[in-house]
Amino acid sequence: MIGGLAVIYLPLLLVLLNSFNRNRSFAWPPAGITTEWWVRAWQSDGVRHALVASLQAGAGATPVALVLGTMTALAVQRYRFFGRRAVSFLVILPIALPGIVTGIALNAAFRTVLGPAGIGFGMLTVVIGHATFCIVVVFNNVVARLRRTSPSAEEASADLGAHTFQTFRHVTFPALRPALLAGGILAFALSFDEIVVTTFTAGPGLQTLPVWIYANLARPNQAPVVNVVAAVLVLISVVPIYLAQRLSADGPTAAPSLQSP
Repeated sequence: MIGGLAVIYLPLLLVLLNSFNRNRSFAWPPAGITTEWWVRAWQSDGVRHALVASLQAGAGATPVALVLGTMTALAVQRYRFFGRRAVSFLVILPIALPGIVTGIALNAAFRTVLGPAGIGFGMLTVVIGHATFCIVVVFNNVVARLRRTSPSAEEASADLGAHTFQTFRHVTFPALRPALLAGGILAFALSFDEIVVTTFTAGPGLQTLPVWIYANLARPNQAPVVNVVAAVLVLISVVPIYLAQRLSADGPTAAPSLQSP
């Protein structure tokens, strides 16, 4: 166990240590400790613009994934229809496909569909591209919650005279709220860290933070700053993963109260 954790976290620790390394070549052991690279990263316009782009992409893809992923999960888990298993498989498939395959496919689709309409590559295409795999995260979380939630409360709500939207608001949604929060957090984190699909769907001049890191990794003057940005991403990523894990933790699902409409 210790060996497995070391393989995972020692490289991340080295990135954090190198962000304070005075030597630009990252010679080991460090020649000295400095915070100069952190100051330069904070003052970098490229980093700030890339951070804003990543936040915009995540903020756009997450709501789309929440709506479509939840609707699909409800249809698959609560209803019986021909091809239900096939729909479930097709929804999950994008997360298993190599990112470069998804990127090429989306690039070709955007050129064919959006190109004639005068819509070029940009933030819109990035959001759509990210939503294709973020939907899977939301779908899996909602399906898992629905499997642990008995439909009897929804049936009782209908017996009391509530229509579909009242049942969803007062019964289904409260039961799904932890799964939706966890799915939304994971979807945002997944979008924020994505690079392959972004490379094929972003227009010229649009760089998210992972794309900026990759583009500047080989530049000697930017390499120390890249380590700082990478270290910050590692530290920031801990928060959504921890929250999503707590929200998704197995536990007794409280039955929502039934109110007569």
